[in-house]
Amino acid sequence: MSHAKLSAVCAWMLAGGVLLLSACSTTTPDPTADWSPNKIYAEAKDEMSSGAYDKAIPLLEKLEGRAAGTPLAQQAQLDKAYAHYKGGESVQAISTLDRFIKLHPSSPALDYALYLKGIVNFNDDLGLFSGLTRQDLAERDQKAAKDSFESFKELVNRFPDSRYAADASQRMGYIVNSLAQSEVYVARYYYERGAYLAALNRSQSAIVDYQGVPALEEALFIMVKSYDALGMTALRDDTQRVLEKNYPQSTYLVQGFKPKNDPWWKIW
Repeated sequence: MSHAKLSAVCAWMLAGGVLLLSACSTTTPDPTADWSPNKIYAEAKDEMSSGAYDKAIPLLEKLEGRAAGTPLAQQAQLDKAYAHYKGGESVQAISTLDRFIKLHPSSPALDYALYLKGIVNFNDDLGLFSGLTRQDLAERDQKAAKDSFESFKELVNRFPDSRYAADASQRMGYIVNSLAQSEVYVARYYYERGAYLAALNRSQSAIVDYQGVPALEEALFIMVKSYDALGMTALRDDTQRVLEKNYPQSTYLVQGFKPKNDPWWKIW
């Protein structure tokens, strides 16, 4: 290679190296670099207030690091969980709350963390206050409902005087109703397909596991119908007497099942 060509190649490589180094050294400046933790928190709260949860989350993550070991860092974790929840990211919200509960078992905000965890799962699966859904509960996964119940239960047991305890107790009642109704819907599903033993088992599970909820009226009726279909007349009559004693105004024995197209929440 001639001296001229060698010089040209070296010059090209040198220029390329300079460009590469220049590109590697280019970083986006952090506008929060000189902000105090309080300013970061104020900006994050403003973003949350305007519904910009996607913008609030990275600010709260910065705050966690800069205010590590302080109550403000704990507040940032809780606010981040709430922002994930409001932004439709329930998995991230639960993960953040689990981490908070593990790292701060003595935090004065632990009752709120448990309450928020219950709320995330409550809304993620149940939609109990929405009159729009007509989804059959037999088709729904009840894990989130059970997880929600456990969070609320822990809150009420450990912090009975918490400002969140009363609402948590009320939601626990809704969850129990939902879980019982789910069992009854599965039992009815089996009954309508001729699986009478399966229908009996699910109805009995609802009666044993859930006390004093409206769904048990239908559970007893399904048992009456299933025993009748199986030709087990003595058990049918015994169950019917239990149904009549506990629900003397029951319309099931006169009118049969409620229309299938009724929303499940109408039973309340």
